[in-house]
Amino acid sequence: MLFSQRKKLKVTLLHLFVLCSAQHSAQPETRQVNGIVGTVFYFPERVLNSGNLLYGDLGSIAHVYPGKQSNTNLEKRYKNRLHWNNVTGVFTLSDLQIYDSGVYTVENTDEGKTKHIFQLTVYYVLSKPQVTVHDDISCSVMCSVENGREVTLSWYKGGEILNQTSSPDHNITLSLPLKLDEQNRDSYRCEAANPVSKETAVVPHSCIESDPSKVTDGDERTRDCLIIAVICVLVASGLVGFAIYLKKRRDRHSHADSPERKQDDVQYAEITHIKPAENQEERTGIPEMESLKDNPNLTVYYTLQLHHMPASEDVDTA
Repeated sequence: MLFSQRKKLKVTLLHLFVLCSAQHSAQPETRQVNGIVGTVFYFPERVLNSGNLLYGDLGSIAHVYPGKQSNTNLEKRYKNRLHWNNVTGVFTLSDLQIYDSGVYTVENTDEGKTKHIFQLTVYYVLSKPQVTVHDDISCSVMCSVENGREVTLSWYKGGEILNQTSSPDHNITLSLPLKLDEQNRDSYRCEAANPVSKETAVVPHSCIESDPSKVTDGDERTRDCLIIAVICVLVASGLVGFAIYLKKRRDRHSHADSPERKQDDVQYAEITHIKPAENQEERTGIPEMESLKDNPNLTVYYTLQLHHMPASEDVDTA
């Protein structure tokens, strides 16, 4: 008697275990889905004839009746945002907000009763992070971005992550400092990311331009060309100035040697002929003077030449 009762108890427990296992295996798997604030979310499962859309503890928020009829305004918070397409059978939720996150169940009663559970998480699209320079020489920088749900802020060098930060407080600004190496400063980037968006900022040009390794051969050639051009301009200016100096000097010599200049240099003295007084005897016996007396148009220079010529002849005769 006791043995048979124990046997029945074991059988009952076995049946309960199998029933619980079956119910657990029949529980639909929850699928993780993401949405973006301000956009439209399309639920992946369809209800063609009859069914419901349920949300968490609120229960049914939309009904679909046979004959392509629906009521999607069961909850005020979803009014004019929740819709059902009678052609595709898809529920849509427009103008998503952060508070729309939660567990949604699409219940289909077309042929039997099936359920599809979705864990919807709504995120903001991230703004671009800002990189500010604290010191141009050492290139100490700070990257900042507005925090939000599951936001991470990271510094990368090429494909290598250098450091990263996040915070559960969505009301703060995430900040991440970094001191860059002297080499290859343009290989650094700051990246803000969440499950629906990613934004990147690069190091400001003031840091990159102060990088000694960024002076390229092209920059050196440009600098050499500028130096040569300056030297050529200075040499040309000197030659032009020297040519102008020589020209002015030549003009001064030419002006000094010209007949007009020589004529200007000759000075004439005015000779006044004074008649002898009455009590003085007029000197005679000098033929040249007699000729001058007879011809007053003759110059003193001509008279002196005539006076000098006999003397010269006497010397030659001797």
